[in-house]
Amino acid sequence: MDATQNWYIALEGNIGVGKTSLAMKLAADWDAGLILEQFEDNSFLPKFYKEPARYAFPLEMSFLASRFNQLKSRLPQGDLFHPSFVSDYCLFKSLVFSRITLDEDEFSLCQKMYEIIDMQIRKPDLIVYLHRPIHKLLLHIMNRGREYELNIAPDYLEKVQEGYLEHFKTMTNQAVLIIELDGADFLDNERVYGALKELIFRGSSPGVHKVRL
Repeated sequence: MDATQNWYIALEGNIGVGKTSLAMKLAADWDAGLILEQFEDNSFLPKFYKEPARYAFPLEMSFLASRFNQLKSRLPQGDLFHPSFVSDYCLFKSLVFSRITLDEDEFSLCQKMYEIIDMQIRKPDLIVYLHRPIHKLLLHIMNRGREYELNIAPDYLEKVQEGYLEHFKTMTNQAVLIIELDGADFLDNERVYGALKELIFRGSSPGVHKVRL
């Protein structure tokens, strides 16, 4: 795939799967613009992990606003030197997590807001969903040591995983590549990273495609 095609690739996946690390490597190799989610700036996140019922709604609404503002400001303008983009999230991530964390009325409001702003955002040419078993995610979360993440329960990660897979069923006109990583380490193993990069840059037709690395 040639960077002159002006592609926009978005990585998605569960907490701790390696989205940001892979986005940074791909953007550097592809000489593409890099869009990273600014989750550490969200003051509601550590509060949510301590008191989910109290802080779920302000957390999800603040994330939705932040993701929208970042994508809208970066994607349409392009860059003379970086005409292509790699991001480590998609806007629809807000729907996946909101469906898990919010009650019915709150989710309905969040969904309405999402539908209004989603039309204003450029859609990725390819969404790459990285999938790992839950026990691997928990190990990654523990190793990176973010204090507010250390008490994430396995069943929460299960719900997130199920939420993504359910959402993909609605994306019939979008190219989605689900890559089963299992224990594959693309950070320190160049062979694995090369195979992963080849799968992504090969591109995909609309619909959901699953491969195992």
